[in-house]
Amino acid sequence: MIITGGELLVEFVSHAPGCGLARTVAFSGPYPSGAPAIFADQAARVGAEVQLFGCVGRDPFGDLLIDRLRPDGVDVRQVARSTGKTTGTAFVSYHPDGSRVFVFHLDGTAADQIEAVPVIMPGALFHVSGASLGNPHLRAVILEAVDQARSVGRVSYDPNIRPELMQDPLIRPYIDQIVAASDILLPSQEDLEALYPGTTPEAFIRDMLGAGKKVVVVKRGAMGAIGSNGGPLITVPPLLVDEVDPTGAGDCFCGTLLGLLDQGRDFEYALRAANVAGALHVTRRGPMEWNPTLNDIRPYLEPAGV
Repeated sequence: MIITGGELLVEFVSHAPGCGLARTVAFSGPYPSGAPAIFADQAARVGAEVQLFGCVGRDPFGDLLIDRLRPDGVDVRQVARSTGKTTGTAFVSYHPDGSRVFVFHLDGTAADQIEAVPVIMPGALFHVSGASLGNPHLRAVILEAVDQARSVGRVSYDPNIRPELMQDPLIRPYIDQIVAASDILLPSQEDLEALYPGTTPEAFIRDMLGAGKKVVVVKRGAMGAIGSNGGPLITVPPLLVDEVDPTGAGDCFCGTLLGLLDQGRDFEYALRAANVAGALHVTRRGPMEWNPTLNDIRPYLEPAGV
């Protein structure tokens, strides 16, 4: 069983690279989004049992989210519906170098109206997306859930660092607190550069395993991935694709990896499948418009003999 939660929102994606959200251009959307939702949807699509908590409005955007997640197998019974707040939104624009500009509308929307900390079932894995920590209300709920999970289950953490998040000088102690509490760490290369400047993926993995972590993986985007569950380091080469929209690829990677591990799959198989899933994910516009199933992933694993 995997439990996750945090900001649930819909996203609008600019079609004009470099507009910086400062010009009137064409957009696509609304797309179901929010890092916890993308992660939960992907874990369910590879067969895991997943519960999601959060809050959306009683509006068409909220319907859009629920109507995507429930048929994909996500347990949304702990997703509340607010009558007085609208569903959160995000707008994103890409620069030619692949970097992104976001405008989020979360504070004061349904996204931060979570009233109760979910019950973490014994043996469950509670997954934290670091993007949720920027909102003080969501942060308080997530930290309480982490404390619960430490005593009855396990904790995984994807730092998912946003530049806006790191501008808050109060955030770093919370990040360190969750790193210390986690059994599984899943940073990206960019997360390492933001949190541990000068540290290589290999050194980070070695140090974290030495500190008692059970699984440590560094997502390297177009360079593939590297990780270990206590055995030899496994380096997975990239799957070359034509990138359309990278938003959500890291969440898709984590959902695949943890979804398969939670079902008892071999670590190397799960890591290679996650690498494929993240690559396929970026080939369509929208943050969860291609969360691939195992049937989508398997053809790319067979040539490698996995």
